[in-house]
Amino acid sequence: MRRRRYGSYGRKKSSNSLGIIILGLLIGAGVVLFTSEGFERNKPVIESNDFIYWNRKSPLKIRVYDDTALKSYRVYINDGEHKVEVANDILPENVKEKVIDIIYPKKVLNGVRLDPRAEKLQVTIEVNDRSNWNFFQGNSTTKRINVEIDYKRPDINILSNSYSVTRGGVGLVVFQVKDKDLKSFYVEACGNIFKAQPYKESGYYATLIVWPYDKENFSANIVAEDRAGNKRISNVPFYILSRKYRTSFIQAKDKFIDGKISDLIASDPDYLMIEDRLEKLKAINEVMRNKNEDLIHSLSSKVSDELLTEWKIKKFYPLKNAAKVASFGDDRHYYYKTKDNEVSESKHVGLDLASTKMAKIVSSNAGTVVYADDNGIYGNMPMIDHGLGLYTVYGHCSNIIVKRGDRVHAGFVIAQTGKSGLALGDHLHFGVLVQGIEVRPEEWMDRKWIRDNIDKVFKSADKIIEGE
Repeated sequence: MRRRRYGSYGRKKSSNSLGIIILGLLIGAGVVLFTSEGFERNKPVIESNDFIYWNRKSPLKIRVYDDTALKSYRVYINDGEHKVEVANDILPENVKEKVIDIIYPKKVLNGVRLDPRAEKLQVTIEVNDRSNWNFFQGNSTTKRINVEIDYKRPDINILSNSYSVTRGGVGLVVFQVKDKDLKSFYVEACGNIFKAQPYKESGYYATLIVWPYDKENFSANIVAEDRAGNKRISNVPFYILSRKYRTSFIQAKDKFIDGKISDLIASDPDYLMIEDRLEKLKAINEVMRNKNEDLIHSLSSKVSDELLTEWKIKKFYPLKNAAKVASFGDDRHYYYKTKDNEVSESKHVGLDLASTKMAKIVSSNAGTVVYADDNGIYGNMPMIDHGLGLYTVYGHCSNIIVKRGDRVHAGFVIAQTGKSGLALGDHLHFGVLVQGIEVRPEEWMDRKWIRDNIDKVFKSADKIIEGE
């Protein structure tokens, strides 16, 4: 009898062990299953503020997304008396993100028409994902967005602007932008966007605008858009003055390539393996030049967000008793041995000035040094920020006297002329840029031009802002 009891006990023990193992496996499988991606518990996200403006003319765009995949969404609009379903969609598998275009129904929808005079609406968005959580119903999110209808476009008032702009030159505009919920504004000209700096009082702005020398046509517009999607475009009325720029054909001699070009090749490990003469020329005159100018463009593209109370600029006269030895905007074509064998091309985007050897270079206007180091073909090169997006560049220096971060005053000696970089003789490459675009230095060296196109514009705008 005892043996039978022991045998029964052993069988029970074995059965219990097996049950524990099975239970453990089931628990483990459950844990794996319910912690898998298919059972994720994160709700979809509806990306929107609780309160927004809408013009009802353009679709209201709302972004929704989910960790795993979206399944469906519904959208309702309520005008306070009536509620209408305006969107209902089941999405394809594996869609994690969707921008819902909510279109205001202008006609009767499902037997209901929203009041077109309603100034406030409530938009309700319901979103479901494809998770197996919640008994395979998935996760869901509902968001109610309060909407104020806004049909009014931003106001743009041009206070004053330069009368004319010359190809390769600059114009100034001072303007006002007003809207109860302004989203963005900028000035656009020839495909370039110009940032405006706050001026005098809240809502007023000033910016310099460029007509690039390599663009045939010019037009400038101030563009403002509010958060409801209303946009206004206002043309800045400049009188257009065209200008032609010189095309030069330059013979690339072996002495030049084996001298200056080879020196620059040896100064940069990126080009050390180039042995062919013409490839050397192209590498320095085009590839290195583009790299150096990209740095200049990047450094000179910044405009301050600080309120500008005034901006005074004097004519630039960086080199005493200097003679011009090369013009701005020259289109230079290099040929080897015969004119029909063109091997390289470049643009000259500054004014070359020469006086005596290692002559002093001064900053004619106050500013902050943003660069003071070697820059490839431009050699030793200080660069100064004068405010309102205006920058000056001084290339080929023998010695730089300032350092980055220095604040210099008008008349301060910043460097000495030389022939560093791609220069055959001692001279200064003087460049002027506005928001990263090269412009004619001659304008900024002309006292009358500054008076007519800068000083008078600010003076005229100040009378309006100050209410004189």
